[in-house]
Amino acid sequence: MAIQRYQNRFEPSSLLAQFNDEINRMFVQDSNAFPALSGGAWTPNVDIRETGDAYHIEAEVPGVDPQAIEVTLDKGVLTLKGERNEEKSGENGQARYRERRFGSFVRRFSLPETADEENIDARAEHGVLRLTINKKATSEPRRITVRSGESDTPTVEAQRETANA
Repeated sequence: MAIQRYQNRFEPSSLLAQFNDEINRMFVQDSNAFPALSGGAWTPNVDIRETGDAYHIEAEVPGVDPQAIEVTLDKGVLTLKGERNEEKSGENGQARYRERRFGSFVRRFSLPETADEENIDARAEHGVLRLTINKKATSEPRRITVRSGESDTPTVEAQRETANA
């Protein structure tokens, strides 16, 4: 089983966000091209790869302090949280047009049972958060000997006959 994006289907705001995302996808292939259509919030883009011994997650988090990124694991759900703060214009004048987005983000992923929850490495460099989640050692299949239907221990009736004799 692969890592899947976590979705809390019972949270109304999550359903509304999913609906909004689907509508945006119908009209615009790249919702990042038009921030006004997606509400102005941002979500880091994520790539997930699986190798023979680990899962690898890479999230684009440019402008986010690596020390401010919170990575948690609870009941098989990996959560990435952080915030990219808006630069204040100050003396540089008032912004007339902006494509960059700011604010907090949360990404959640359901880990498969094969993920070793005790062995996760997280590193951030050059605006990319890299997580390596090792897989648990798998047990090798083994052959089980099948014995014949006759048992080595006497049946209850045979034990009674021996005791009465």
